[in-house]
Amino acid sequence: MTGPRDAATRKADTLRMWATPEIDVWVATASPEGEAHLVPLSLAWVEERFVVALQASARTARDLRANGRARLAVGPTRDVTMIDAVLEREVPVSEDAGLGVAYAAQADWDPRGSDGYVFLVLRPERVQAWREADEIAGRTVMRRRSWLV
Repeated sequence: MTGPRDAATRKADTLRMWATPEIDVWVATASPEGEAHLVPLSLAWVEERFVVALQASARTARDLRANGRARLAVGPTRDVTMIDAVLEREVPVSEDAGLGVAYAAQADWDPRGSDGYVFLVLRPERVQAWREADEIAGRTVMRRRSWLV
């Protein structure tokens, strides 16, 4: 590395990472009682939204239905993006063909034949991106759903 990236480069690198085929995301949620939960899921970046697929009965889905918020982490320790996101909608995997095609094209599996699965569509509200300590300052590249560059 040759020093910290500027904000425009961080944004471009972040968007490129999110669109990577077969990329995973860590999804952190909390129950209404405040119990934290963290799981890795396959990720798709579709029309400026994060899409994950899981069983409708899974704790992550229940937590998101209850409080509508999640924290996502994408990338390795030395090139991470942290995202505060809100649940925009939940869709049974068989009910949105376009979303299913887009998800399957990027993710490493196709849940459309799985009973009880849903797509959770999450809208980013705040995004932080950094690689090393020299990028901690200026790591916020999106705030209140608006890119800062």
